[in-house]
Amino acid sequence: MTSEITLFVNPTAGRGRGAHAAQPAASALRDAGFSVRTVLGEDADDALRRAREAVAAGTGALIAVGGDGLMSLALQAVAGTATPLGVVAVGTGNDFARALGLPIRDPAAAGRLAARALKDGGHREIDLGRVGGRWFGTVLASGFDSRVNDRGNRMRFVGGRFKYDLAILAELAAFKPITYRIRLDGGEVREIEATLIAVGNGTTYGGGMRICADAEMDDGLFDVTVVGECTRTELLKVFPKVYKGAHLTHPAVTVHRVSSIELVAAGVTAYADGEPMGALPLTATCVPGAVRVLTGG
Repeated sequence: MTSEITLFVNPTAGRGRGAHAAQPAASALRDAGFSVRTVLGEDADDALRRAREAVAAGTGALIAVGGDGLMSLALQAVAGTATPLGVVAVGTGNDFARALGLPIRDPAAAGRLAARALKDGGHREIDLGRVGGRWFGTVLASGFDSRVNDRGNRMRFVGGRFKYDLAILAELAAFKPITYRIRLDGGEVREIEATLIAVGNGTTYGGGMRICADAEMDDGLFDVTVVGECTRTELLKVFPKVYKGAHLTHPAVTVHRVSSIELVAAGVTAYADGEPMGALPLTATCVPGAVRVLTGG
């Protein structure tokens, strides 16, 4: 393994935390004897191109410093390769790091963990979801939750968690159940009325909402959480339970464990790792052992 590694940085993550986090993470890695090269990029496309170039050139690891958006870009660069991924989670949601039990908003600790893992071989091979040519690590959202994302992205006058709460209230006022056609593991097509369908490789989205609370990242399967047809009143009762995963026992909720799912619905945009994946229809496939993550044990 080469001693040169690549720090892949989003300087704007977490309202500027990415830029501040790069230094202590890099210092921890250099103190452990690694040569650190930093990749920034002028925009997302340029950053991904540079990250892929580093992987192709044989970097010893790609260490992503940012939030789930940057982790998503990093996955596009390392998935299906032998290059390990390190995670320095300093964004707003940090669901990828949370699902793996990695340090959150502690870049020095995350850098030390990555350094130990590189020296000791401490990594974990995890599954990833794939839609067409794009990979995701946590949850693919479609339905009420993705419409909240849509609305939140259009709100320019507020930020942070308050923006998400406002978007939830606005979507509740306009909410109607969605007609889906789904196919699980290539089986028969079923038509259902549902509030949302979440496809979980990881457990959480939205900064800790345990929508797919029992998902395992190395079992070769998605946990697909289907929240069935609900009234607005019932949805208001169920939604807060998502933070503890207690919604899974509600009679309107079902969970399927599958390796692939086809989703069809009109007027629904899917999001994965908090990033837009495009309008339905789509097919998501679980790819076992698609990436090696530095976990320290």
